[in-house]
Order: sequence, then C-alpha cells, then structure tokens
Amino acid sequence: MAKGDWQRKLADWLQGRQGPDDLAVFSVNLAIVIVLVNLFLHMSWLGIVALLLVAYAMFRIQSKNLGARARENEKFLKLLGPARSWVQNPSAAWSELRAYKHVRCTSCKQKVRVPRGKGKLRVTCPKCRTKFEVRS
Repeated sequence: MAKGDWQRKLADWLQGRQGPDDLAVFSVNLAIVIVLVNLFLHMSWLGIVALLLVAYAMFRIQSKNLGARARENEKFLKLLGPARSWVQNPSAAWSELRAYKHVRCTSCKQKVRVPRGKGKLRVTCPKCRTKFEVRS
C-alpha cells in the first residue's frame, strides 16, 4: 500500500457519512471517564456501558442518515443549555470564564458580559438601554 493510500481509502469510505458530531464526541469522552472510574471500582457493568457508548458513537459517525443524526445532535445541544459551550469547546469556555464576568441587567434581566478586574463599571444593557453600575 502506497503512503497516504489508506487515508484516501478512509476518506472515500466516509464520503456521505455523518462524521463525528458533538453527541458522538461526548459519548466517547463519557466512555473514557467511565473506564477511568471503573479502574477504581472494578464493576463489570461499567465496562459494558463504556463499550456501548463507544459503539453508539461509531454508529453516529458512520451513519448515512444525516438528517436524523443532525436532529438528534441538535436536541442534545438544546438539552445541554448553558453547559453547551463547555461541551463544544472546554478551553474557550474556561478562558471566557476567567476573562469575563456575566451580570444581569437590573430592569430586563438580560445577561451582559463585562471584563473582570476593571473595578466599578457603568454598563449599558444592549436590550433595554438601561444604565447600571457593577463591580467587575
């Protein structure tokens, strides 16, 4: 087999398939956590659960039913709600948390992002244009 030939064959095989999405990646990461926990607890059913999660992720990656997998992934991301950014990009979410503080507007309760460590700031709400002060 020529160098790079297996990559072409893999790309040809994956043509028209789903590929890894957020739900598949989350399933594999959860399986890894379960395996690590199982190293200490020694429960055989945890290993089976981890194996089933990896099998489900492989099913999602190889699926050609793109519409159904996209709908399932969107439901999963909607279910996550505020934790969505932590699942999609944990490093960006962590840097966001360290650099900014999220406060609520005093009148309309809209979330507003302000930089941390700047002392007392006068903030204008982007939704209702109310001005209020906050400590960052």
